[in-house]
Order: sequence, then structure tokens, then C-alpha cells
Amino acid sequence: MKKDLGTKPFIMPMPVLIIGTYNEDGSADAMNAAWGTLCDMNSVALYLSEGHKTVANIRARKAFTVAIADEANMIPADYVGLVSAHTENKKIEKSGFTVAKSNRVDAPVIEELPLTLECELDYIDEKSGCVYGKILNAIADEKVLDESGNVDLNKLNPISYDPASRSYFTMGKKVGKAFGAGAVLK
Repeated sequence: MKKDLGTKPFIMPMPVLIIGTYNEDGSADAMNAAWGTLCDMNSVALYLSEGHKTVANIRARKAFTVAIADEANMIPADYVGLVSAHTENKKIEKSGFTVAKSNRVDAPVIEELPLTLECELDYIDEKSGCVYGKILNAIADEKVLDESGNVDLNKLNPISYDPASRSYFTMGKKVGKAFGAGAVLK
């Protein structure tokens, strides 16, 4: 039997995304955002509150990075979501993350996070607060690539956010091949 739960944000898993930007003084900032997704092959959508320093930085610099948080970096990834750059100007340093300048956009790349999308601002939907970005490039640490040069989900070991329990989870095992498992029903 199914039970009504009401209006809940239960599309799971939700990726844990770390958004990197530069502040007006050139220092790096990062925030944890679970409300983000791909919107097509080369675009991301991030639902960010206008009050975040990150949104002001994106508006000013027209660029940002989106890194996938992994299990090895769960603690600093959570920290950058707990602390606001409005009140903590040493947020990156205290997190333990180190940054390098992106080669393609005016935004930082967090060295410890193994997969990063370099994005330029497309537009911000003023009604929803959704930040749309065009993906210019993806960069990955070689340690998360398979023998063909593709990102291996098991090596990446991303974490996801569960809004029901307010907890982080790792991904599970492979259970089937997409665009093939259902062929038995044809």
C-alpha cells in the first residue's frame, strides 16, 4: 500500500555539487548545492537563493565551476555549505580545499575534487532564481578515468544528498546496462 507524503523534494539521488566562484577581491569561494542538474548535453541548472555570495559572484564574473563532491571530501564539501562567504572570508582556507584558476572561465577549480565542469553564465531566471550555465569543458583527475578515458563512477565515488534524512550517501553498485536491460521485453 502506498502512503501520501505531501509535497516533498523526493527526486533521489541528488548530486552534491560544489560551486566555485571568485569574490570581488579575487579570493576564491565555494558553496555546496544539492539543487542542481543537467538541462541538456552542455548546460547546467542550479537553483540557488539570491542571498548567496555565490550568486553575486556569478552575476559579476559571468562564470563558475561545478565540481562533483566525493566521499573522500565529504567533510570539506559539507563545510562550504554550512558557512557563508558573507561572514567567513577564509572559507576556502578553513575547508582545506586548494584552488587553481580555471583555464577556460573566470572561476576557481578545487584541486581535491576529481571532476569539475567549467561553466559560463547563460542567464539567471529572476522568477525561480535558477542559474543556467553553459558547460565549456569538463576536467577530471586521471585517477577517476577508466581505460577508455571515460569517468568511472566507482572510481569517482560521488556522494548524493538525501533530503528525507538530510544525509549523504555514496552510490551503489552497477545493476544493469542502460538502453539494453529492457531489451528482454521487446
